Amino acid sequence: MKSSADVTNQSESSLRELFPEPAVQRLPWYYTYVSQLHSLGVEQVSSTQISKYLNVEASLIAKDLSYLNIRGKTRIGYDVEQLKAALANFLCFHKAHKAVVFGVGSLGAALISDVGLERYGLEIVAGFDIASRQKIGKTPVYDISEVKNRIAEHNAEIGILTVPPNVAQYVADLAVDAGIKALWNFTPHRLNPRQGIVIQDTSIYSQLALMYNRLELLKNLQR
Repeated sequence: MKSSADVTNQSESSLRELFPEPAVQRLPWYYTYVSQLHSLGVEQVSSTQISKYLNVEASLIAKDLSYLNIRGKTRIGYDVEQLKAALANFLCFHKAHKAVVFGVGSLGAALISDVGLERYGLEIVAGFDIASRQKIGKTPVYDISEVKNRIAEHNAEIGILTVPPNVAQYVADLAVDAGIKALWNFTPHRLNPRQGIVIQDTSIYSQLALMYNRLELLKNLQR
């Protein structure tokens, strides 16, 4: 006989499988907005209000939230506190995910120093580089040779890659061999995936290319 926890985990897993990734990417926008409303003491919000603030169609917002079994009341809207809690729970922002940064240059150091990430469930517990430093703020920085022992010591599950692209795969392999389960890749190098490892690419250079291309198209239209 399945326990209530097993049933809950199974239903949550089914929900995550059904949830379209574009919708998942929009949920943090909603979460940030309703968090602001909650801090101001606002109790109700409609999809129309969210739509106007975020410039997202109200019907799309209602559809996204329906995947979470959240439905607003007619002419009243959504309960802000309940909506914030439901979004935080689904997005896993309510619990800490321990992470380490590989490559403590300007970008890596900036991420370590960004205390705002903790509000979204990311706790950076250490950094690694080719030469260890004492600390960045309160976060220790170790030599890369210590990676296996230190990841186990800090119980980290996420590795953030801000290393040069020519060593990205090598460092990613080191991280996975040391026990890392997910890689947040800020390098322009396309990592070779490994079974059972989550990879999320956030290429600043790709985003720059898109922005530059759109900017040039806009300039051409205005000529």
